Amino acid sequence: VENNNWSSADSIVSYIHKFQARYGAEVLPEKLKINLEITTNKLELFSKLFLYYFILGLLLISFVIVQLFQEKKWVSVFISILKWLVISGFIVHTFGLVARWYISGHAPWSNGYESMIYISWATILSGIIYTKRSVLTLAATGVVSGLLLMVAHLNWLDPEITNLVPVLKSYWLMIHVAIITASYGFLVLGAILGLISLWLIVFTNSENKMKLKNTLTEITIINEKTLEVGLFMLTVGTFLGGVWANESWGRYWGWDPKETWALVSVLIYTFVLHMRFIPALRSKFTFNMVSMFAIWTIIMTYFGVNYYLSGLHSYAAGDPMPIPTFVYYLFALMVLSAILGKIKYKKYY
Repeated sequence: VENNNWSSADSIVSYIHKFQARYGAEVLPEKLKINLEITTNKLELFSKLFLYYFILGLLLISFVIVQLFQEKKWVSVFISILKWLVISGFIVHTFGLVARWYISGHAPWSNGYESMIYISWATILSGIIYTKRSVLTLAATGVVSGLLLMVAHLNWLDPEITNLVPVLKSYWLMIHVAIITASYGFLVLGAILGLISLWLIVFTNSENKMKLKNTLTEITIINEKTLEVGLFMLTVGTFLGGVWANESWGRYWGWDPKETWALVSVLIYTFVLHMRFIPALRSKFTFNMVSMFAIWTIIMTYFGVNYYLSGLHSYAAGDPMPIPTFVYYLFALMVLSAILGKIKYKKYY
């Protein structure tokens, strides 16, 4: 070190490398895998996608709102450009997940960080699926996906690629976790569409009533279809989780906190989708309001159980953390939206 002569150190490292290549070639990672991990670490794709999604989502929402009140060609052109930029980000997001899968050798949703970036991916996917019906869905999912990636990169989630804990070394990781976690993306989209619908009601007046009424009907239909997909995946994922539990722990159901809250979520969303059969709860306002508040069962299932309750699913959790301040602001925003929406709905709908 004093003489800045690294030849001895280099020769030792070279010897170690040759020794490993000769006697441990079967367990050494491929050169392509090593180079890919170094490249993805340098690029920091997911942390950069946070701002990318968030800014594009806000811009897209702004232009869609402008288009609601004045249809101009340049607005449509900007919306089309922004839409394809979001889709391009989704392609990069997909590449990042596939690269992480290849590097780690297992599906990239095995811990808190990986599941967050996967939920963000599923959220954008749900927006792309319904973007033909309404660009507003893609705009909303852009903002939400950006926020999810922001949360994933807070200091209480570790982005390091690690080995699987024994119970996760199963093909059920690719099936059960993928399905049930992807359902969160669709249910989050439903909550955002519910919130947007309430604010459409809030901004309704005698001049724009007919136009916003048609938009509200369109978004409500998309919201219902989104929740149907989300509930289907959530239910299937919960049943498959029971099969995996039987293989791992010798019982299908044990009222573990995660199992209990998954069941609560299924029951709540089943109620939300069947409210239309109850005459007193058949309004668009009620459906969108309840679909918005129902997301708290998913938040409890994912964050609450993992970080505040103990159970057999604690391997997927991180260290306990204080409840983030934005959670209180989010709940207050929902309550305010519901109150103002109710007042305006009685007046104009």
